[in-house]
Parts: sequence; structure tokens; C-alpha cells
Amino acid sequence: MTSTQNQGIEVYQNLGKLFYAVAMADGRVHIKELDRLKEIVTEKWLAVDDIEDRYHTDAAYQIETVFDWLLEYEKDSEECFEEFTDFYQSHSALFPDPVKNLIKETAHAIANSLAGMNKSELVLLVKIDLLLGGNSNS
Repeated sequence: MTSTQNQGIEVYQNLGKLFYAVAMADGRVHIKELDRLKEIVTEKWLAVDDIEDRYHTDAAYQIETVFDWLLEYEKDSEECFEEFTDFYQSHSALFPDPVKNLIKETAHAIANSLAGMNKSELVLLVKIDLLLGGNSNS
């Protein structure tokens, strides 16, 4: 695999952590949040680039794979957000504005997949907006 492929896969893996952090912000992941994530991966993330993993599967599916793994092992929302933040700050050049906007859109869609967002999710969405810069386009 090339360096670009490895970086692309790492981006998607870290997005899985971020989206898990949003879904787990209230202490549990609801099936509607997981379903919404899978819809957005299929509808939007698969079209972002042509990067594939070592199994020749679109690397965007790493978002779901990492999310599922974190869910299985009941990882902490704040810890996952911090891991994404560290990765983002070290690799911000891998996140052009269209990708940052799609990140915000996806995070907001997950948070709104139930009957609207709760305080924990709202706080995390504000942190995401501040990290990525600017106001959300969602």
C-alpha cells in the first residue's frame, strides 16, 4: 500500500472514532444513530475518494468498522474524541474544506437521528465545529 492509501485509511478510522464519540456522547449508542451513520457512509462518504483498504474495499467503510469495534468494546466518548482531535491536529492537511463540511454534516445527522440532540451531543458538536473551524453548514 502507498503512503497516501495508508493516510486515507487512517483518516477514515479516525472518523469512525469521531462519529462513535458523537453517538456515545449521552452514554449509549442508539440503533437509529448507527443506521443513520451507515446511510451517510453509503450515500456520501463512498464518493469522497477512490482509496481502498488491503482487501480492495472502499476505505470509507473503515468508518463503520472502527465504529462497530468501539461499540463492541464500549469505549469512552471523550477518549475517542480526544484521539480524533490528536490525529486531526497532526494531519490537518488531510482534511480539505469539503471533507470538514461532510464531517460536520455527518456528526449533526447522527446527533439528530433520534428526537433531536441532547446537551451532551450539542456540547460535542460545538467542540467539533471549533476544531474544524467555522460554523457548520448542516
